[in-house]
Amino acid sequence: MHRVPSHCCLSFAVGALCLGVVADPVYSQGPSAGAQGGAAEATDWNRFRGPNGTGLATAGSYPAQIGPGKNVVWERPFPGGHSSPVFSAEHLFLTGLDGEKLYTYALDRRTGETVWKREAPRPRRTEFHAKNYAAAASAAVDDDTVVVFFDEFGMLAYDHSGEELWRLPMGPFNNIYGMASSPVMVDDAVVLGCDQQKGSFVISVAKRTGEVRWKIDRPHSISGHCTPVIYAPAEGNKQVILPGSYSLDAYDAETGERIWWINGLPSEMKSVPVLIGETLWIHGYGGPFNDNGKQIELPPFAEAANEMDKNGDGRIAREEIPNRQVSRWIQFVDPSRDGALDAEEWVGARAFFSAVNVAMALKVGGNGDVTDENVLWRYYRSIPQLPSPLIFGGAYYLLSDQGGLLTKLSAESGELVEKGRLEAAVDNYFASPVGGDGKVYILSESGILTVLAEGEGFEPIHSVDFDSPCYATPALVDNRVWLRTQDRMFCFGEG
Repeated sequence: MHRVPSHCCLSFAVGALCLGVVADPVYSQGPSAGAQGGAAEATDWNRFRGPNGTGLATAGSYPAQIGPGKNVVWERPFPGGHSSPVFSAEHLFLTGLDGEKLYTYALDRRTGETVWKREAPRPRRTEFHAKNYAAAASAAVDDDTVVVFFDEFGMLAYDHSGEELWRLPMGPFNNIYGMASSPVMVDDAVVLGCDQQKGSFVISVAKRTGEVRWKIDRPHSISGHCTPVIYAPAEGNKQVILPGSYSLDAYDAETGERIWWINGLPSEMKSVPVLIGETLWIHGYGGPFNDNGKQIELPPFAEAANEMDKNGDGRIAREEIPNRQVSRWIQFVDPSRDGALDAEEWVGARAFFSAVNVAMALKVGGNGDVTDENVLWRYYRSIPQLPSPLIFGGAYYLLSDQGGLLTKLSAESGELVEKGRLEAAVDNYFASPVGGDGKVYILSESGILTVLAEGEGFEPIHSVDFDSPCYATPALVDNRVWLRTQDRMFCFGEG
């Protein structure tokens, strides 16, 4: 763990006190609507990971003892998909792949019955990574509109009765995993990040008409599927904060202007950042060679070509690279997918192999490159690739993708608090942890749910096996735990 000068952490603590946090500079139950910069009401779970992507229920009572046959309000069979539950006042929205058809579903929150479903066009077939899916992105919802995104078509919008408002064909995309970023609402607009191996961009469209308001290129981003969060500064327009390859960027939500950025991220960003007050937590993982101290420093292209370009075609082919680790991973920096790198692609390879896997806390805001002044601390060990951060009870939970390894840091300082394995769930993890009512809910890929008590170590207060693959992140809304497996949808609650 790397600490920055103490005045930075002091400014964080002071900022927390100004927000009314006395005993703990990080909320025990999660941020209020005001603490999130006005991005969502405290009880809204209207986008991926709930209120502004925090994964936190800010009010309510949530049962620990849940599972098949235990505290079930309703359950039902449901088509496959990785999208997570998202809510309006009356409906639960999901996407799914039923046979060969893509659908958006509105379910009755009280009963789980399908209120409506709408088919999306599927003009092409994407070759998805084994852990991705054709129905991967979660919906974005506000008082009158629901917007969904499918890699194999683009965006569609409906009103809450299911009437289609607009459709925006997009793609095809050039992402080695397939696309999975979810849209988010920003007032009367919808914003979507589309990072891919070549041609990355972030786009804003009018939520009622689908008219493109702005579209900004992200030339540095080469991979990933990170969903943005929204920051409302004290002065000026709201900002869209979107991590990508090598940097985290903040865009003016009205104009798309890139306002400030922080460098030092790895090449692939999949985890959603968490913003509470003026502090943001983020982590990213590229590959094993990006672990701190294991970087591969490649020479400039002219030097490398002189040594490796045996056939003299001005490119460096996979079979011409003597370092087997580099040749093995060349596909991630080869947008043309022809097995060879030209001078421009070699620049990308140098950045790819020299980046560092990291978790960090930072202050938000500023102008231009604010890396030096805004980063509060960095931590370099056991960094997850897929599960997003959970900031809960003063702790930063990092859930590793494999082996049930859980790391708990001080959210304020980055100091290690505790590290260990979830012994009842030594498994792979894709879904992100969520928290509320003094409990942390952690769902594994094979369907093992572990419930931890806030601040009480890693001994579970409840564990249950759903015996089905699980990729969707659970939701905590209105005293109910909402959990999707690969073939069922559950609603749990007491009373």
